[in-house]
Amino acid sequence: MAGRITAVLGPTNTGKTHYAIERMLAHRTGVIGLPLRLLAREVYDRIVKARGPSVVALVTGEERIVPERAAYWVATTEAMPEVGADFVAIDEIQLCADPERGHVFTDRLLNMRGLHETLFLGSDAIRGAIAALVPGVQFMRRERMSKLTWAGSKKISRMPARSAIVGFSVENVYAIAELLRRQKGGAAVVMGALSPRTRNAQVEMYQNGDVDYLVATDAIGMGLNLDIDHVAFSATAKFDGRRMRPLFPYEIGQIAGRAGRYTRDGTFGVTGEASPFPPEVVEAVEDHRFAPLHRLQWRNARLEFGTAERLIRSLEESPQNQWLTRGREADDLRALKTLTALPEIADRLRHPADVRLLWDVCRIPDFRSISEAEHATLLARIFGFLLTGHGVPSDWLRGQIERIDRTGGDIDALSRRLAFIRTWTYVAQRKGWVDDESHWRGETRAVEDRLSDALHGALTQRFVDRRTSVLLRRLKQKETLVAEVNDKGEVTVEGEFAGRLDGFRFRQDGTSSPDEAKMLARAAYEALKPEFSLRADRFYNAPDTEMDFTEQGGLMWGDTAVGKLVKGSEPLKPSVEPFVDEEAGADVAEKVRRRLQHFIDRKVAALFEPLLAMSRDETLTGLARGFAFRLVEGLGIIPRETVASEVKELDQEARGSLRKHGVRFGQYTIFQQALLKPAPTRLRLVLSSLWDGLQEFPESPPPGLVTIPHIPEVPASAYTLSGYRPAGARAIRIDMLERLADILRTQDTRGGFEANPDMLSITGLTLEQFADLMQGLGYKGERGEREKTRPAPEPKLPEEGTEAAANPIPEETSPVAEAEAEAAEAAPEVEVFYTFVWAPRPRSPRPERGPRREGNREGGGEGGNRREGGKPEFRGDREKGGGKQGGKPRGDGKPGGKFGGKPGGKPRRDDADKGARHFEARPPKKEKPIDPDSPFAVLAALRDKK
Repeated sequence: MAGRITAVLGPTNTGKTHYAIERMLAHRTGVIGLPLRLLAREVYDRIVKARGPSVVALVTGEERIVPERAAYWVATTEAMPEVGADFVAIDEIQLCADPERGHVFTDRLLNMRGLHETLFLGSDAIRGAIAALVPGVQFMRRERMSKLTWAGSKKISRMPARSAIVGFSVENVYAIAELLRRQKGGAAVVMGALSPRTRNAQVEMYQNGDVDYLVATDAIGMGLNLDIDHVAFSATAKFDGRRMRPLFPYEIGQIAGRAGRYTRDGTFGVTGEASPFPPEVVEAVEDHRFAPLHRLQWRNARLEFGTAERLIRSLEESPQNQWLTRGREADDLRALKTLTALPEIADRLRHPADVRLLWDVCRIPDFRSISEAEHATLLARIFGFLLTGHGVPSDWLRGQIERIDRTGGDIDALSRRLAFIRTWTYVAQRKGWVDDESHWRGETRAVEDRLSDALHGALTQRFVDRRTSVLLRRLKQKETLVAEVNDKGEVTVEGEFAGRLDGFRFRQDGTSSPDEAKMLARAAYEALKPEFSLRADRFYNAPDTEMDFTEQGGLMWGDTAVGKLVKGSEPLKPSVEPFVDEEAGADVAEKVRRRLQHFIDRKVAALFEPLLAMSRDETLTGLARGFAFRLVEGLGIIPRETVASEVKELDQEARGSLRKHGVRFGQYTIFQQALLKPAPTRLRLVLSSLWDGLQEFPESPPPGLVTIPHIPEVPASAYTLSGYRPAGARAIRIDMLERLADILRTQDTRGGFEANPDMLSITGLTLEQFADLMQGLGYKGERGEREKTRPAPEPKLPEEGTEAAANPIPEETSPVAEAEAEAAEAAPEVEVFYTFVWAPRPRSPRPERGPRREGNREGGGEGGNRREGGKPEFRGDREKGGGKQGGKPRGDGKPGGKFGGKPGGKPRRDDADKGARHFEARPPKKEKPIDPDSPFAVLAALRDKK
């Protein structure tokens, strides 16, 4: 005789499940059926905590924990055991109307009873159906402890904390979770297909505040008790297994009711592309008033196993009660029809026991969600094994499980493997289906646990920014964030990477959201305060060898930029600007600035020591001191044509005092030889660019090059500062140019001369390149060809003591040797040569142009006299300044005399009556492309853009 039957109905958040647990524990034995495996595990854990594991059993399709002294049974509704218990409870009884599972709940409603007490827990919508179908039932209404209010539509980016967003497909859930990770730091994911272990790990992450958002399917509405303040629907329709349909109002209420906990109020609304609910639906949810259910799904529980046909007919029998309606064809019935249609299966159904066994096999759920044909093939294979009476072979089962037992892969791969292992977990739970049931239950459970942990890790890695979640939790708890800096300068906050300390600037990780970035910066700078001071002390005491400047004016400490050069009061006195975060403090910034200033001051003093020493020499007076000032302004290099008048005014004494400081008065350039080295050149370009306010600094040429490509777009001043002078297609180093000029002063520049090996050796150029260089220096080159002169072969003398020596009779020449000699005479070797004469290009008048010639030896360079900007001058007496000007040198080989004619050519014509030689100008040269190897190529490209 059944005991008291009570239906505890009302909205969600009324504590109905908690009430059922209390009532069950008040009895000696009890059974409770729950709609989800996840919820069953949660209730099981709560009862174990209250009574201990030795008296509590858990039975689901994939899990079976049954101690010997089991008194309290927690099960999914489908797996409820038929045991005589004092207490029976069925949760979410309104699922009797569910198209897929409703017939199972209806069967429990009609047939499951406790010896002393029976509880039905659910929504008020099923009150009428229970009253009509269950005689003697008593009703108890439990009111919601908090208020549920409509909040309208909200964007996900504006979703309040402690919100749950509901999606109705896996793809939708993943998309929402990904969006929350980018905008809010992450979300936990809860779906009915998750294993309890994965679901519990995700829920725990949400409950303890690691994340403030939960993305779930409608499974969230089935009794999961979470701290949710707001529930947002991302869609208002779902696929029910057959078609897309709008959500029923009671389903909306069931899901929305998860907002609020006990006495804390909650809200619900929509998000994304979901349309707001109609006002009548909103009112029904807020008031917890829904249209009553008029039809419950039903399937005949009195099955006939005589034959497969009789079993199918009994399953398709229609109910005789107006409150009941035959449910849609379930998966197990479709599988039964498919298998019985197979001849190899139908022929083996000889006894009712075979039919019952086939029905048990057909009830294996399609956890894998594969096609009906594939699922039927698997069921047929299992049925074939069981029909032999030996169960599923262990070797075959082991192979199936080993293929699944892999924890690598993405979320989808892990989810598929979890679904597959659930099939074998279900098989292992059936009594008599496998050998050593406890072993295979443990094996399948262990695989499921490993896959569950891997899936939880994959979900967390994809949908949770761990760093953000930790920061949010610490700030919410008003705790001080712990930040650290390692020896590599990596800054971590609460163990999460936040950025890198680059010199004295904190480079924050760019993957954080704006809100998170503020938190990271605040916590990081707290940790960096002592680090800034320690690092500043180390930097201040570091040797100059650890520092350097870049060709763009940067200041480096090792590989780290710590400042930059800026324009100072003078070209040789640049200032510095340290790269120090404001949060480091003024003391740190000043210490870094002072150290950088000391470094660059010492660097300038060392590299420009000859120039600075000259500027400090008090013995230099008058014109010499003024010229020294001009050299300092030019950073040690001045083109001669720009100071022609000053050079003219310098007497020998002034020049001598300047030469003591290494000043060389060259024919083309006046410079200090020591400042042409690579290190001063590199710094000179930087200092000059700073003084001129350039945005891009020209880079110094590679050391050791005598000539470099000449790019017309690059200012000549850049070449001068680099220690080069443009001439034609190339620019030549100014000290080598002066050596060349010394050689050229010994040549007949009016009558013409040829390039000799010394000239080519100095420049390192080919004859064609040298001709172009000379043209750039003001010479005209005439190209010619001539027969190459061969030295006469010396006669080979016979060795002493030989017969040939005793009888020196000439031998006969062979015909081959004669032919070779004739061929050599017939095709003489031709060589190319150039004849150069002084032919300067016309120049526009210059202001302050000096006189055409000077009255002392220094006027044309250290090796001779030249007109400023004109052709060389030759004096009859170098010391006295006499001699013929503009004429030919004397031919006596003494100073002022003839310096020799064309090497290797004919004697020059010295008679004036024979007339002057004439040379035709070469055609204009084609413009040559810019050499990409030139150090000025980048600067030229920038100039072209302007």
